[in-house]
Amino acid sequence: MNITIRKATINDVELIAPLFDGYRIFYKQTSDLVGAEKFISDRIKKNESVIFFAEENNKAVGFTQLYPIFSSVGMKRTWLLNDLFVDPNARGKGVADALLQTAQQFGAETNSRWLMLQTAVDNYAAQKVYERNGWKKEQEFFTYNFALSK
Repeated sequence: MNITIRKATINDVELIAPLFDGYRIFYKQTSDLVGAEKFISDRIKKNESVIFFAEENNKAVGFTQLYPIFSSVGMKRTWLLNDLFVDPNARGKGVADALLQTAQQFGAETNSRWLMLQTAVDNYAAQKVYERNGWKKEQEFFTYNFALSK
């Protein structure tokens, strides 16, 4: 498999949106390709996230999206790796590994304190990928959420 990883630009939205829609469907959301295109487009236009995507034969086969956050204690930028998705037909071929390695390299290049991600407790396949790539499961802190909207 000949995979290229590159940083997304506004010109890549139509390539990435179907993957983003698939990611949302995986998390039990209703398909909304138009909404996916708008959401991805807005993040790129407003410089609110960084998206890397894997491409094979001019077709996007996976992506990851990182959002900037900050560590007050460390007084540095950090990145929340919020989304990672690989097309089911491209799984098991190293796409997720390549995307994670690109995110890790990006974090180092931007002098960040750390990268953080969350995944569903029953998403065992993803957990294996993360751990294989050196990510450590948090043992020190709990995550809490307060829902403001649905």
